[in-house]
Amino acid sequence: MLQYIHPLALYAACGIGAIGVCIALPRREGKNPQILGAVIASLAGAVVLISMGLAAGGFFGAGLSPSIYYYVFAFLALGASLRVITHPRPVYAALYFVLSILATAGLFLLLSAEFMAFALVIVYAGAILITYLFVIMLATQAPTEEMENALTEYDASAREPVVATAAGFVLLAVLSTLLFRGVQDLPHLKNNAGQSLLAEMPRKIESGLRASGKLPEGGKVITNEKGEATIDFAARSVQVKTAGGETVSVQLPADMAVSNVEMVGFNLLRDHPGSIEIAGVILLMAMLGAVVLSRKQVQLDEDAKERHAKSLAAEFAQGAETNP
Repeated sequence: MLQYIHPLALYAACGIGAIGVCIALPRREGKNPQILGAVIASLAGAVVLISMGLAAGGFFGAGLSPSIYYYVFAFLALGASLRVITHPRPVYAALYFVLSILATAGLFLLLSAEFMAFALVIVYAGAILITYLFVIMLATQAPTEEMENALTEYDASAREPVVATAAGFVLLAVLSTLLFRGVQDLPHLKNNAGQSLLAEMPRKIESGLRASGKLPEGGKVITNEKGEATIDFAARSVQVKTAGGETVSVQLPADMAVSNVEMVGFNLLRDHPGSIEIAGVILLMAMLGAVVLSRKQVQLDEDAKERHAKSLAAEFAQGAETNP
């Protein structure tokens, strides 16, 4: 952890950030000091960034210091995330959520993780944001003419702000500590993971060999009973059967490797398919809940209109009897 940030600076920033977020959360009683809370939370972010810059060998100089774009995207992401949980209007909070997603995508681009950046924008800023907006619009009650700008209780004031911020920032501090300490214990899968995945893609190997001109005419990569190519990773060669039935060893191209997109696909669809299914079920339940709430509200409105129509009819009948 000392290579990136001092532990005391990290924990102090978490404490300062918790105080700032707690102050910035919306309150109905009296004045809401959101500006003061935002300033305190920004101070916590500045402590983290300055500590990381100093640990990296100074700002904008030699060493491990990130570029100026890192600090721009980081401030945008932190500021937008703060407004997501402090803005009283859910629709505006969703739009600030888009801004935080775009800033996070910029950080991924700085790390040369283009797939993660575009996937983040497509999935979160696209599909999930649209789901959020539909849920917000369906579940929010339509305002009346007398109370057009009125807010509901759960939007106007935060519920248990102290407990929520304390739990959130304690969890942030613990996860950050585990992240820094756990990196040293991770297994080194620099080559083994890519090698095993490359053996499971014989058609990719055939396409690469054919594009480089190393695949014999009519040749085909030999696979075992599991469908994996027979590769000698030490010599970077693969067994190929020629059109005449002869088995030869062909050298793999120098750029033949598993890309990040392919590794992500294996991780999501082969290793962890249940996580995608669970996420889909959760989003579906949110949509169903919004539909149920909106139907209840529509039914209440229809009942109110019916009662109002009956009262108007009774008044009209009474007036007709009084003034025949």
